Formats: sequence, C-alpha cells, structure tokens
Amino acid sequence: MQESEAALIETFVRHLSHERQLSKLTCKNYQRDLVALSLYCDKCGIQLWDNLEQEHVRSFAAESYRKGLSSRTIQRRLSASRTFFRFLLREKKVKKNPIQAVKAPKAGRRLPDNLDADRMARLLDIPGDGPLVSRDRAILELLYSSGLRLTELTGLNVGDIDLIDGTVSVTGKGRKDRIIPVGRYAKNTLVSWLDVRGLLAKPDEKAIFVSNRGKRLSPRSVQARVDHWAKRQGIDTKVYPHLFRHSFATHILESSHDLRGVQELLGHASISTTQIYTHLDFQHLAQIYDKTHPRARSKNKNEEQ
Repeated sequence: MQESEAALIETFVRHLSHERQLSKLTCKNYQRDLVALSLYCDKCGIQLWDNLEQEHVRSFAAESYRKGLSSRTIQRRLSASRTFFRFLLREKKVKKNPIQAVKAPKAGRRLPDNLDADRMARLLDIPGDGPLVSRDRAILELLYSSGLRLTELTGLNVGDIDLIDGTVSVTGKGRKDRIIPVGRYAKNTLVSWLDVRGLLAKPDEKAIFVSNRGKRLSPRSVQARVDHWAKRQGIDTKVYPHLFRHSFATHILESSHDLRGVQELLGHASISTTQIYTHLDFQHLAQIYDKTHPRARSKNKNEEQ
C-alpha cells in the first residue's frame, strides 16, 4: 500500500474521533481492522484502495476465517472496511465501495452471561474495613444497582452522584447522557466510601473512585478488583465488570417484563440490543404456562370423574 493510501486510514480515524466523536476504544478498533485489510492488500500487491475488488474482499474474509477468527470478528472487520470506503467515496478518493455487497458468515447469537440473585448477593457481601474495601464495596454495588458500563463507572465524578435523589448521571456511548436510579444498598455503600474518600484522593481529583495513589481509578484496576473479590467470595464462574450489567438487566427484566424500561436504564439506542436479555428461565416460564394456560391446568377431582 502506497504511503499516501495508508495515511488515509489515519485521516479516517481522525474523522471518527473529531467529527463523529466516537470513543478512543472504538477508533482503535476501527484502526486495527483497517490495518489488517491494508496488510492483506500489501500481501496481494494492491497499491491503491481503488484497486481493491470484491473478490479481494471475499478472499480477505476467507483468510481471516482460516486463521481462526470468529464470525463476529470478521463481521466487524468488514463493517469497518465498509464504513471506511463510504468515507473514501465521500472524499472522492475512490470510485466504488467493493465491500458493499460482501457478507460475512453469520454469527450465532450468544446469550449474555449473568449471575443469579443468590450468587450476586454472596459476591456483594464482601468483608473487611478500611478505605479500599469501602471503595470496592461501593464499586460492586453501583455496577449491579445501576447497570453501568465499565467506562461509565470509571468516568464518574463526585458531582455525578445525587445521594438525596438517589440517582447517578452518566455519559454513555455516543456521548449520550442519562440519569439512573441508585438502589438503597449502593447508596449506603457510596455514603460510606465518600466519608473516607478524602483519605486517598488528591485535593484536585474529581473522580468518585480513586486508586491508592489518589488519582482516578482505571478500568483495568476495576477489572482486577472485581476478579479479586469474586475469587475471595468463592464465585464459581468468571466474573468481570460487564457481568454486573448483564445480571442487572436480566434480573430487572425477569421481574418487570418492561423491555422499554430496561432499554432506557441501559442506554441502548435500539430495542433490538435489549431484546437479548429476554432469555427468562425456562422453568419459570413453564410454571407460568402451567398456572395460566387453559389447556395446561390440571383437572379437578370432579372433572376427572
């Protein structure tokens, strides 16, 4: 790939960051996928983006599959490339979009993991005293109470929590703001943490959750603390911050059956994203069916005679 052609990836990533205001992580993912396509072009002797044809793209997808990449990853690569070529068309750098008609192999839809209510309660009942334990207790409770994404949690500032109203204001994907209720247990742990936060936080630090060095706690550190407490509490499955969000959504939906309400709480742009949480326990559904369906109810003794 010629240097000027390769530089178009950097131009596109800046467009995503500055014009579309996508997150750093999303921009990084786009760049990684496009670099993979660029390396494939180099391997095939393709020097210009305008020389890329549909058969090249199909071959790129097939090679990705042979290397063991999942269908979902290949779909993401093609989606990133498709968006990139739309940008190149807009900027008149190419005359066609060779990715437009290429489809990736279908990915099986995987239901999100979640912890049942009993195991979640055991995980949240962490023992001990001191500022760091108070901080971790508040983190775990808030993740489950409000269904926050990891980046939403670590991005919180002290002013984002309203302990009187029991709400937290977060900025989610696409820089969309939403206000979420904070449950009683999470509110109590936040009060305890904020009482001792000053023992760790630097005087000018705005972050709610800080490290033992007094600065904003990083996502990686939260992941490590979640993993630590899961092992300490004897949870027999892999626990990570997003698992709290899955569990939050599943438990709320099982109790309320309000899909639109859960969509608002999670900050999903599309209801279809939220629908993945409609996997209610089959035994629970079977019990409801047996109790309510006219053809399922057992006959009484008089009817049996």
